[in-house]
Amino acid sequence: MATIRDEARLCRVEDLGAIIVGHFPLASGDWIAAHSHSHHQLAWTRRGVLSVRVAEAYWVLPPTRALWLPAGVVHATGATRDAVLCSLYLAPERCALDWREPTAVGVDGMLVELIGYLARTDLADDARMRAETMVPDLLHPLPTRPINVPQPTDERVRMVSRALLADPADPRSLEAHARAVGVSRRTLTRLFVRDTGMSFDHWRTQVRLRAALPLLAEGQPVSRVAHSVGYSTASAFLVAFRRTVGTTPRRYLLNR
Repeated sequence: MATIRDEARLCRVEDLGAIIVGHFPLASGDWIAAHSHSHHQLAWTRRGVLSVRVAEAYWVLPPTRALWLPAGVVHATGATRDAVLCSLYLAPERCALDWREPTAVGVDGMLVELIGYLARTDLADDARMRAETMVPDLLHPLPTRPINVPQPTDERVRMVSRALLADPADPRSLEAHARAVGVSRRTLTRLFVRDTGMSFDHWRTQVRLRAALPLLAEGQPVSRVAHSVGYSTASAFLVAFRRTVGTTPRRYLLNR
């Protein structure tokens, strides 16, 4: 079971300065409870794989990418694989960026080094100020979209969703799932759209890709990942990935 943790008890950014760097170890399955900050946040990990959830949107973050979270946005953060959440907290009144939506950004060597530099406690005030002014210039949005897995409320749809979340490779058709929960195919089709805003096939694709991203971030071959989440061929998986996420797995992992 995932562990719920309260980040507010780990770092009270409201009382700190222009850019603060916080480090929070997360074991696989750990989640920091849904919360928000009065500061903007840049969530990143130097190792492992982070996940960030904002409402129904879901981002998977290998070390090559981070997520900008505007001040006030309620979010939950977890580790798909053991990680150390490295957060930059930026005071809105002293930040040159004013992005209003969660935004994925690429993380390259220069930004990595700058984060490490700002984490030091022995910097003179003028040196820290010069370094802080560089951060916004190094944040470049990536042309990718989050994974969206809306959770249904109808118990029959929830039974189907639980089965697919437990096993994204479940090969059963919509008709087979409908029989399993005691409704017609037509009824389950209508309930899925009403509850999630998506068709059954679209929702299942989102679930499969969400499960695939941590495996890709670990470096597993695309063909193995494709089969593990329910695709018969790597090419079918690549088509679904690009159509949903907006880029290829290789570009996603290389932050291009």
